[in-house]
Amino acid sequence: MPLLALLAAFALSPPAAQVPAQPALTEAIAARDAALFGLMFNGCDPAALTALVTDDMEFYHDKGGLMGHDAFIADYATSCAAKRAPDAWRSRRELVAGTLKVYAIPGFGAVEEGAHVFYERKGDGPERLAGKARFSILWKLGADGQWRMARTFSIDHAAAP
Repeated sequence: MPLLALLAAFALSPPAAQVPAQPALTEAIAARDAALFGLMFNGCDPAALTALVTDDMEFYHDKGGLMGHDAFIADYATSCAAKRAPDAWRSRRELVAGTLKVYAIPGFGAVEEGAHVFYERKGDGPERLAGKARFSILWKLGADGQWRMARTFSIDHAAAP
């Protein structure tokens, strides 16, 4: 490729993501974590979830395997519909205090890791601690300044003691 064409291609390429320094990075990712999991467990808006993930998002789960973008959104939409029943099972996720760690990936985004616990209840019944797991999320900082989930590893699931 001639040098002029190479320079033109470089000039037209989008600028690399300007990942903020700490503690602003952890604050931004903690806010996205809260938005994502709030929507996953308390909301029912597939369009909003689609806006929180990249088009090539991949979700790896130690119990359910790999799920790509379309399957992830479809699975969420199906669970949304099921939650509307008065006697449906409902879940709540809680981040374990002190486990959230965020690492910058210069020019791309950040990796978040931590542990969480899950509570469940049937209908309006009592809530009980159901399980725990660890997670790692690769967040991509878009040219529009929005953080989107690109890759997720949801691992080490275990029943509550």
